[in-house]
Amino acid sequence: MITPEENELLCRVVGDAPMGQLMRRHWTPVCLIEEVSEADGPPVKARVYGEDLVVFRDTDGSVGVLDEKCPHRRVSLVYGRNEEGGLRCLYHGWKMDVAGNVLEMVSEPAASGFAEKVKHKAYPVKEWGGFVWSWFGPAESVPEFVPPPWAPTQDTRVSIAKVILPCNWAQILEGAIDSAHSSSLHSSDMVPARVSGAAATDKAWLRPSTDKAPRMQVQRSGYGFRYAAIRRPIQNASSHDYVRSTVFVAPASALIPPNNLYNVANVNVPMDDTNTAFYFLAWGHPAQTPETETWRKFLGQTVGVDLDDRYRPLRNEENRFWQDRQAMKAGNFTGIKGFPNQDVAMWVTMGPIADRTNDRLGASDIAVVEFRKQMLDAVRAFQNGEPAIGTGDAAIPASVCSFQAVVPKTTDWREYAATYVWADGIERPELEPSYSVNT
Repeated sequence: MITPEENELLCRVVGDAPMGQLMRRHWTPVCLIEEVSEADGPPVKARVYGEDLVVFRDTDGSVGVLDEKCPHRRVSLVYGRNEEGGLRCLYHGWKMDVAGNVLEMVSEPAASGFAEKVKHKAYPVKEWGGFVWSWFGPAESVPEFVPPPWAPTQDTRVSIAKVILPCNWAQILEGAIDSAHSSSLHSSDMVPARVSGAAATDKAWLRPSTDKAPRMQVQRSGYGFRYAAIRRPIQNASSHDYVRSTVFVAPASALIPPNNLYNVANVNVPMDDTNTAFYFLAWGHPAQTPETETWRKFLGQTVGVDLDDRYRPLRNEENRFWQDRQAMKAGNFTGIKGFPNQDVAMWVTMGPIADRTNDRLGASDIAVVEFRKQMLDAVRAFQNGEPAIGTGDAAIPASVCSFQAVVPKTTDWREYAATYVWADGIERPELEPSYSVNT
């Protein structure tokens, strides 16, 4: 349980809020590359940390992330003309390039030199892993972009489901790192089976355990923490454990235990205090990782079917998330299709910002407790002038990955030699990390 003041410190990200300022010290996804794939195509509206943005790809293929409001009279540039190397405001014809330079002011005398005196707010941009990223921290100290652990190389397939949710980022993140809930909430989609490890089919994820009360152990690090959910396996229960190890990557993402075919990750981008862009990723070798549309269909996150054209869920509290009570009577645990949609129902019904002061936490909530402690410690340290968690020398090493395995009881999960899931027989040494006790 935490205090109301701690809950505010943990959750608030807009303006000068300390957590938002900490997050701005990390490169942040703004939108999907596919949303601005067309040169001179329609601009896209985005919102990150309370900042309203416009994103567009210019004639030469460069992407710009700008303040949404025109510097002239503050109308939206989302409705502007994307043409001939810049974005032109409809109101008076001012035109800005991807760097924020004002190329033309057709409403001003050509000899005035006014255009050279105005610079529009533009953010540094990097395209990687299916995302357009930007830097929202101090302009004078832009760090080199380092690929995230879920997109280590250019040719890694990254398939992304995007959903805009009306709730705070922290309650979504807590769901991603809470292994205990999967044995109940997702029990109809993550099905116990007599398999040697987690396995994926086109309809479900199989897991080698019926144990709903995992033992939790945590190992803190400078980038976040790793933890293990240790369950009793269906086979060889007297001599083995089933371990699912998740990695929290501060400030707001998680490496989720993989299946036999591909790796899984979760990325959360605070749009503001009460809205979040939630991204659920499958990544790995193209031969084994589902393509984007297949992934979204599997999750029940297809635009036009499950989401509107701005990635907002058609399932909501008003229609009870399309819950099917007849399916529940027939054996489906939740009656809600797609396990991310089951999560969404839980996160959204907590309210725009979950009130953690009334939580009653138990042994299965160790990862959630550690997240709250670590991020509150981190934001206080940041307020005292220390670097933001997970930056510089404390950034997550390339050797850290999530894993799942049935292992002998004598095996310490902290020292287990884990590797990313990749296609068998294909050598990729840069994707073959292993743990040591100090990671």
